[in-house]
Amino acid sequence: MERLRTVNLPVEMRRVFGFLYKNYTEEELRNVLEAYEFAKRQHAEQYRKSGEPYINHPLKVAQILAEMKLDTVSIKAGLLHDVVEDTGTSLQEIEQRFGKEVARIVDGVTKIDRLKIDQKNFDQKAETVLKMFFAMSQDIRVILVKLADRLHNMRTLEFQSPETQKQKAKETLQIFTPIAHRLGIYTIKWQLEDLAFKYLYPEEYTHITSLVDSKRADRELITQEYLSVLQLTLARNGIQSEISGREKHFYSIWKKMNERGKNFDEIYDLIAIRVITNTDKECYYVLGLVHNLWKPIPGRVKDYIATPKSNGYRSLHTTVITHRGEPLEIQIRDKEMHNEAEFGLAAHWIYKEGKMQKHQQTWLKKLQEWHQDYEQGVTGLNEFQKEIQLEEVYIFTPKGELKHMQKGATTIDFAYSVHTEVGHHYAGAKVNGKIVPIGYELQNGDVVEVIVNKNNPGPSLDWLKYAKSSSTRAKIRRFFKEKDAQVLIEEGKNLLRQVAKKLQRSMEDLLESDELKQYLGIDRQVSDRDILLRIGEKEHNAEDIVVLFQPQPIEPPPVMGPPDKKQVQSTTIVVDGQLGIEVKMAKCCLPVPGDPIVGVISKKGITIHQKDCPNAENIMKGELVSVQWGNTDQERFMTHVILETNDHSGNLLKNICQSAKERNYHITEVNTKLDVIKHMTYRLSIFVKSLTQLEEMLEYWRKQNGIVNVYRTRGEG
Repeated sequence: MERLRTVNLPVEMRRVFGFLYKNYTEEELRNVLEAYEFAKRQHAEQYRKSGEPYINHPLKVAQILAEMKLDTVSIKAGLLHDVVEDTGTSLQEIEQRFGKEVARIVDGVTKIDRLKIDQKNFDQKAETVLKMFFAMSQDIRVILVKLADRLHNMRTLEFQSPETQKQKAKETLQIFTPIAHRLGIYTIKWQLEDLAFKYLYPEEYTHITSLVDSKRADRELITQEYLSVLQLTLARNGIQSEISGREKHFYSIWKKMNERGKNFDEIYDLIAIRVITNTDKECYYVLGLVHNLWKPIPGRVKDYIATPKSNGYRSLHTTVITHRGEPLEIQIRDKEMHNEAEFGLAAHWIYKEGKMQKHQQTWLKKLQEWHQDYEQGVTGLNEFQKEIQLEEVYIFTPKGELKHMQKGATTIDFAYSVHTEVGHHYAGAKVNGKIVPIGYELQNGDVVEVIVNKNNPGPSLDWLKYAKSSSTRAKIRRFFKEKDAQVLIEEGKNLLRQVAKKLQRSMEDLLESDELKQYLGIDRQVSDRDILLRIGEKEHNAEDIVVLFQPQPIEPPPVMGPPDKKQVQSTTIVVDGQLGIEVKMAKCCLPVPGDPIVGVISKKGITIHQKDCPNAENIMKGELVSVQWGNTDQERFMTHVILETNDHSGNLLKNICQSAKERNYHITEVNTKLDVIKHMTYRLSIFVKSLTQLEEMLEYWRKQNGIVNVYRTRGEG
């Protein structure tokens, strides 16, 4: 096979291949090149606001991903991330050409892009985007590609209108930098913060940058002096290392000035140096040399190698007083730690043979735990942003296991961090061998032993007053929600036992039956527990369920086919004020225009339910999004109608179908059964234009001789 030639490629693609050459085969690299050439063709007639060809944007995104040392799947997704949204290319074509993984990532990025945010109800809409981010956490590469996309867009924000600049900057600070922080990708976080700062607070940004520029020359001279002294000391002791001054970031300086009430000189004059060694053992040796060279400030030495931060960050930190009498911050880490500190989760995201390494799975589990806390509705946008900035304390179990807790955490938080059941059966705690109250705030180095009472029936709502972690609060609230559910499950069991006895069938058989699931409006695989809960939630009569298993069907007359595809395409729905977002209609309630509706966010996208649909009512508030009907004049929507009659001949049904055809109603399916009082019941699947048309049709049928009752029913029920 001829060696891959990159000489004629843009400099960005040559840099991408420069990162990939050592780790991937010729065939894999050719597939990356194919993705670039495909994206270039699809974007051929498109240009950015800057006037440059659009392909330059995905090229820059791919370069950022390559610098993060991501895999070829991520690089290809970065190159292709806009083709579905902006060129009309189908997701199926992406999958056929580049595989399911690439298509899944592109699909995830596209869904996030479609959730536009404007200044009206900003926090609510920002939360919608944040929820969608977390819903995509099954493959973290969706988030990484989106972060790279946002970083390049922020770098080129100068070509947008002032209004767009402020909006994008606000989004970046509210959504993207917190996510980068949680994933430990500091190299992207700092850039996003400074770029957002520039456009959101232009006067403050100009003020800070001018102050930095005025101090830069003197500061660089002093920093170089410290670097020379330290380099000489390490060289004399046989330590090979990379030593550099560490720039403070504009947004960080401004934020510290505001939060700590300090002036610029107090924040900026603290010089920082970073030492990168070859091994972790050398880190401690260098720390000793630094402390021999300059006097350490008590309480300012942090060992994040022995006790890493919760996002995996590892390093030694110390602050010393130099020969000039000035404080100097020094970070010491090896090359692997430095790579992790810069790129966080992305530093580990190298796929081999389709498998994730163990530490990657740990990262994924951690993110999904954050997702679960957020979805419980106890961690809103403001709390999410606040919580990520909290300092940590390091706590030990009696066996010496290390636990990361947020500063201010209490013994009940610790109990739930060990295990949910330990928290539920909490009866007290000992800290350093002494009994402490439930509200005791844990301190660094505390050894905590939880006292468990297995006879304890469960948590108390009063515990919420002492729980500082959103995860702890979510677990306590979930307990009480499930406790209420258990009462309904028992009621469901009792009712189903009566049905099983009358039919002389087992409960297990009934729980597996399609008839029962249809009756309850369940259109997916659910547990027996969920079925029993659904039965117990509403007042059902055993006889109603018995009838389900005694059908006497007759042959229905021919019915019309469904409308053509043009008529039943995806409905036009306005999502958070935005048109054109892909949605699907819930099968459980089948809403039609005129029904009050609500959107439910899941990993598969947004599903539209009737507002009073039991399935939607059971959804946590944090999973809902505001939706309205758009222009639906040219579309048809499926719903179901129940028609009860004394006519067993089928003639009435024939007349019904004929009258529907004459009025341009589309009946596509008829199911029949004979109930215990000899009523013939027809279940019609019908396409209508609106709720008004449906009600007119029902009113017309009610006037027909032989019809006992006619009404609309939910979805599959």
